[in-house]
Amino acid sequence: MSIFALSIRDFFTPKMLKYAIMPFIATLIIMYVLFFVLAGAGLDSMNTSLDIHTTQTTIQNGIPMSENFSAHVENSSIIQFLMKYSVTSWLAGFLVYAIGGFFVLYASVFIAVIIIGFMTPFVLKELQIRHYRDIEMIGYSNIFESLFLVIKWAFVMVLMFFLLIPFYFIPLLNIIAFNLPLYYFFHKMMIFDISSNLTTKEENNQIKYFNKGSLRAKTLLLYIVSLIPFAIFFGAIFYVIYLGNTYFIAVKKLRDDK
Repeated sequence: MSIFALSIRDFFTPKMLKYAIMPFIATLIIMYVLFFVLAGAGLDSMNTSLDIHTTQTTIQNGIPMSENFSAHVENSSIIQFLMKYSVTSWLAGFLVYAIGGFFVLYASVFIAVIIIGFMTPFVLKELQIRHYRDIEMIGYSNIFESLFLVIKWAFVMVLMFFLLIPFYFIPLLNIIAFNLPLYYFFHKMMIFDISSNLTTKEENNQIKYFNKGSLRAKTLLLYIVSLIPFAIFFGAIFYVIYLGNTYFIAVKKLRDDK
C-alpha cells in the first residue's frame, strides 16, 4: 500500500500528468482511424452482391430432368430483412455492439501497451530524480531485441487465442480464455519496459525469481483495471509509475545487499 500511495502522489504531479496525456491522445487517434477503416470495410462488404447458381437433377419416368436456379442477392437486402423484425434486429444489433465493443476494448489495451513503451524511459527518469538519485539506471536491451520480443510475444498471444477457442463456449472458463492471451502480452510488455530501462539482465532475473507472485499480482490487478472502458487511456502512465517504484525499491535492495 505504501508503494501504491507513493505512486498516486507521483502520478498527480504536473510532469506525470503531462506524460499521461500523450498516450491518451495517441491511442485515441489510432482507435479513431481504425474504427473508420473497419467501418468502411464493413459497409463495403454489406453493399456487395451475391450470385447464387444451383442445378437440381431429378428422374421422371426414367428420364433425367435438370432444373437450373439462379438468383442475385444484395447483401444490403439481407441486412434490411434482418432489421425488419424486432427479434432479428435486436440480435443483430447485440452481436454488432458486443463484438465491436470487445474488439475496441482489447485493441485499446494492446495499442496503449505498445505506446507507453516509448514513454517508459522518461517516466522512470522522473521517478529517479524524485526518489532514487542514488540508483543508476543501467538497462540491458536494444531496439532489435525489443522488436524481436514484441513480435514473439504478439505471435504467442495470437496463437493462444486460437488454441483456447474450445473454451470460449464454456461459461466462466470463457472469461479466463478470452483474457489470458492479452494478459500474457500485457504482463510481458510491462515488466520488460520497466526492467530493460532500469536493471541489468541478471538483476531482472533475480527480481522476477524472488518477486514472481507479487509482480504477477500487480500486473493482473492493473490488467483488470484496464478492462474498464477508457481506464487504460488515462491510467497507462500510472501503471509505469507503480511498477517503476516497485522495481526501483527491489533494485535498491539488491544492490545494497551486495
